[in-house]
Amino acid sequence: MEFREKLLKVDQALNRDDTKALAFLCKDILKCDINLVESPIDLFQRLEEKDVLSEDQPYLLADLLRVIEHFQLLRELDLNSTMSTTVNPITPYRKLLYELSKDIGQKELKNIKFILTKDLKRSALELNVSTLEVFLEMERMDLLSSSNLLRLEQILKDVRPVLRKQIQQFKDSPGKIAQETGLVDLRPRSSSDASRRGKVQQQMMIPMYKELEGAEQYPMSGQQRGFCLIVNNFDFSCSKGPKNPEGTEIDEGRLSLVFSWLGFQVEVLRDATRDQMLSSMEKLAGRDHSGMDCVACIVLSHGLKGGVYGVDGGEVQLEELTDRLNGIGCPSLRGKPKLFFIQACQGNKREQGVPAQANRPARPEVSDQTDGPSSPGVHAQTDGPSSTGVNIQTDGPSSTGVLCSDASVASESLPSMADFLIAMSTPPSYVSFRNGKEGTWFIQSLCQNLVRLVPSQKDLASILKEVIKDVSNKTDSKKRRQIPIYSTNILKLVVFPVPEGPRPSLPTSL
Repeated sequence: MEFREKLLKVDQALNRDDTKALAFLCKDILKCDINLVESPIDLFQRLEEKDVLSEDQPYLLADLLRVIEHFQLLRELDLNSTMSTTVNPITPYRKLLYELSKDIGQKELKNIKFILTKDLKRSALELNVSTLEVFLEMERMDLLSSSNLLRLEQILKDVRPVLRKQIQQFKDSPGKIAQETGLVDLRPRSSSDASRRGKVQQQMMIPMYKELEGAEQYPMSGQQRGFCLIVNNFDFSCSKGPKNPEGTEIDEGRLSLVFSWLGFQVEVLRDATRDQMLSSMEKLAGRDHSGMDCVACIVLSHGLKGGVYGVDGGEVQLEELTDRLNGIGCPSLRGKPKLFFIQACQGNKREQGVPAQANRPARPEVSDQTDGPSSPGVHAQTDGPSSTGVNIQTDGPSSTGVLCSDASVASESLPSMADFLIAMSTPPSYVSFRNGKEGTWFIQSLCQNLVRLVPSQKDLASILKEVIKDVSNKTDSKKRRQIPIYSTNILKLVVFPVPEGPRPSLPTSL
């Protein structure tokens, strides 16, 4: 599909509220009154004039669709693995306000308007004015900016206290510093700016594409590759709701074989409670990694949007795991890759397959199960046999009584610290499928592609791109799909040395 056809398809798929959201997210790029933006096509034309969107640079389009969670459209336009090579196509401040707006209901918005009665114009307080429009008016009245969030914090303290945590995380994040120092400018405006921007991009570029294969690589010459912690939560019998995720044993076996082959010192923590998961990360952070090249942490569990579950039903936010390995929490890992792989659902939405083109072969069908807690009293399997005679499940809560799901953290809550790569089995709000006899789609593909591509010196981001393609070609008996995602701010290529031993023979079933 041609790029302009893609833009037209986006224009046709989005509604008025989506258009307003996109314009709001692009306000710092457009530097104009976003009320003038009439449609997605109008916005895209303005972005093209700003030289931040083109066929050669579709990154901003992909990022916008991710933020507003139009994942099926991303898949249809083949933009799933498209990541920006800039620090932040959309400023962290805009993303923060947009995320806050999604969690503010009509009752809270009414209270916010009441508090601001004396500060804003009457037209900004009318019933049909949205949260984003209130934020815009606060900015016009100099009550809100990336460096002035005090008034908003005070309001949320009275209206929705839980949201103040998001503001604090933004204030503490390097993303805010990058924004205020100008590193998020998308394009140079002069030759001197171009020179400066070139240096910044060299330092901050995310290695996602084949063109970057000649880029600098992380050193991989330590005494050992690093520690690999596998958290495998299977026995949820003591908690309410989640069913035991069938097939997780084979996932653990595959991962242990592959990461040992890659040179990692593999350790497995089984059936961990919330406190045990956090304690294990504290112990991992407290170790001396100075002789190691990197670290890997893999979580196999049930989950929900925003975190994963311990076997006691306790929620663990992903940032609670990652924060312990940042440059402050673990100094001996500074400048080294910190790799996280999360097998869990992020909600109960199901990706629906679309008809294949006539000249394309039909995709294999399997019957699935998701990786998460089902509704009470509901069987977790699908209602149809697979082509292999094996039922597959989903890893999260079921709203239909057919699938159960276990959701994981949204990409927007991932830490913005350097040298992190976080790969997840499914996007925010969606389920992740597993085969009760063969394991999860994501882990199965990850292990197979590591074994296949590491000997050819493929970097990890390129390998994950193949995983995305592989998993997206799978479908269950109801034509439902799954799309893994990954988020990264690694500064160099992660290329594992070719292992000396023979490639491991991976188990294919229990």
